Amino acid sequence: MTTRIWNTLFYGLTATGIVALAAAAPAQAGIINVGVAGPGVSASLNLTYGPATDAKYPNAFEITGISGTFSDSNNGLNIVNASIVSLVPITHDVPEPTNLLAPTDFSRFPVANGLPAQNNGYLTYDNLFWPHGSSPTASDYTVHGGVLDIYGVMFTLSTGQVVDVWSNGIFSGNVADYGVAVATSDTALDYVGGGVSASPAPEPATLLLFGAGLFGVTGARFRKKRAQSLRG
Repeated sequence: MTTRIWNTLFYGLTATGIVALAAAAPAQAGIINVGVAGPGVSASLNLTYGPATDAKYPNAFEITGISGTFSDSNNGLNIVNASIVSLVPITHDVPEPTNLLAPTDFSRFPVANGLPAQNNGYLTYDNLFWPHGSSPTASDYTVHGGVLDIYGVMFTLSTGQVVDVWSNGIFSGNVADYGVAVATSDTALDYVGGGVSASPAPEPATLLLFGAGLFGVTGARFRKKRAQSLRG
């Protein structure tokens, strides 16, 4: 009887510890859907991320795949539910010498005409996903937060353009403000600098995997207790 009690306590504490560690540990890989909505623009982004992280920021997981749709009615573009084709590959560009906080995956996409002057002819991106909110990633811009950082994710459309979605950070409350740009290498076609929302929600596949893990731990506890009862 005493042995059964101690074994039950041991396996119960062990399973509880495993579940607690799983809950406390940062996500290592997964799929997430991010709904984007703002003035004239909307998107449904299905992001696959991890397990690799940015070399400088271990809480920033590299986005490895993307799908979904994008719409933009600004400037006569009439892009309606265009399919997202692929990520624009990261290029590991060297940031300005004064920018000591840029991620290792910092990249630039040159645009010949039409960008705001402060962009210096480039859209920047790093294709990083921050499940617990982005850190400051520019030495001259301390505002941060959101599942993307100020460089964001860049992808191509079936209609031929590239789209950059980034976070401007959290200015008040707990809601990050986002921006969206649409361009080709020749010209910027749309630049919505702010006022865009992004709402992340885990994909069912991610939830099912997590649930299966918890079920496995619980099932192991039940089978062990049942075996002990039959022997006792």
